[in-house]
Amino acid sequence: MSDMTPEQFAQRVSDFGIAERQAIDKAVNELGTGEHSLEDAIKVFQARGLITTLQTDKILKGDRTGYYYGDYKVLYMIGAGTFARVYRAEKDGKVYAVKVLRKRFRDQVQELEQFLREGRMGLNLRHPNIVSIIDVVADQRNPFLVMEFVEGQTLRELVKVRGNLPSDLALKLMNGISSGLAHAASLGIAHRDLKLSNVLISADGKAKLVDFGLAALSDRNNPEKVADCPNVRAIDYAALERGTGVRKDDPRSDIYFAGNMLYHMIAGQPALTETRDRLQRLNVTRFQEVMPLHERMPDAHSAATQVVSRCLEFSPEKRIQTAAQLNAEVKTAIEKIEAGPRVRSENTNQVDGYEDEGTPNVEGQGYVVMLVESKATLQNAIRERLKSRGYRVLVISDPNRALSRFAPIDDPPADCVIFSAAELGSLAMDAHNQFAADEHTAEIPSILLVDRRQTTIIKGARRGPNRTLLALPLKVRELRATLLQALSGIEKREIGSF
Repeated sequence: MSDMTPEQFAQRVSDFGIAERQAIDKAVNELGTGEHSLEDAIKVFQARGLITTLQTDKILKGDRTGYYYGDYKVLYMIGAGTFARVYRAEKDGKVYAVKVLRKRFRDQVQELEQFLREGRMGLNLRHPNIVSIIDVVADQRNPFLVMEFVEGQTLRELVKVRGNLPSDLALKLMNGISSGLAHAASLGIAHRDLKLSNVLISADGKAKLVDFGLAALSDRNNPEKVADCPNVRAIDYAALERGTGVRKDDPRSDIYFAGNMLYHMIAGQPALTETRDRLQRLNVTRFQEVMPLHERMPDAHSAATQVVSRCLEFSPEKRIQTAAQLNAEVKTAIEKIEAGPRVRSENTNQVDGYEDEGTPNVEGQGYVVMLVESKATLQNAIRERLKSRGYRVLVISDPNRALSRFAPIDDPPADCVIFSAAELGSLAMDAHNQFAADEHTAEIPSILLVDRRQTTIIKGARRGPNRTLLALPLKVRELRATLLQALSGIEKREIGSF
């Protein structure tokens, strides 16, 4: 604690304009007569609400500035980033957030101009899911933005505390985020810095976007500005856009990073590996080698994982195209979850968690599938349903015997192998992994069926272009869709040749 006396401290509070003289005198009188320490004085001043902890530290240091920005009295710091600090402040009894550019950037023309452009652009953004900018003060010595104050926490803080969010809550938050993005897009504004820390969650649970700073940096008339990554925050967007060969201000980039946020909410970790290394962030494989959400989180609702998958398509043409479309798909996913499981029609069959719907067809005609499963009821359930779709199904109960059927010098006996770990456990996983590793079977697709509770198997299973995990209990239509995708590049066998 400083050697300053209580009287000197009170005088500084007055000299620096932090509180009215009358209020200061009342605080001093409350101390009473006799000897009092500086700590006693600080406790009284803070208890009366005359000073905050931040102000106390500045007074003790002898700082004469930073207590006010314009007419806004600084109370305490609520956030700090590379380029700016954000303070809680008050004016005329109302609370605001004041965003102040750091001193070291005030002499840098580009950074100062970007900061002010962010503010001016934000003045036009009025939406319940976007933090409003109220004023822009372009004082070159102390430039600052005045914003709506949101009582709550960032989405990153929420996920850190919760670990991960249930699918329905994550989608409801994304509904607000995508609604704000759609409004901004209607004005020709993309965000370009979507991440959990740039979303505030209010005390009543509403998601509100903040920090459109990189949108201000983007110049549609000169996309190379963003391509050169002048700002460290632009790297992820630039890497994605370079890798996919699109303009450096493509609005579909926001869709990709919105998908990354939704993935992060549900899984508790982002789809993209987080790193500070510039070269790693610019490596396009970072966007191509994303573990599917349904594999990382088998319990996640399929309506949510489908939205994530559509957002994280590497090809921009396959991605959800606009923020408005994203908002519509998120709302549809929420409706599906709220509606609950569909009631199956009378012709729906179900055996031990394997369920199928629809009318038999011949989609699998010309393909042979090997099923590695030891339980007779499950063997019959899958075999009969795949046979009704035209597949020929070979059933083997021993994983090692199944592998031995694929001899290097012979034609493969099947076009795809389904390993079921429900009963076989790690034996099925080991066989699945071996099938992927052996040179003569590496190009043949395989599917591993795994119970959601078999976390060790889920973590240990090989993944890749020809390797897929499906969670049990399983709807056979999901298996059929996976089979069709796995077999799409494999030539059908002539009828009668197998």
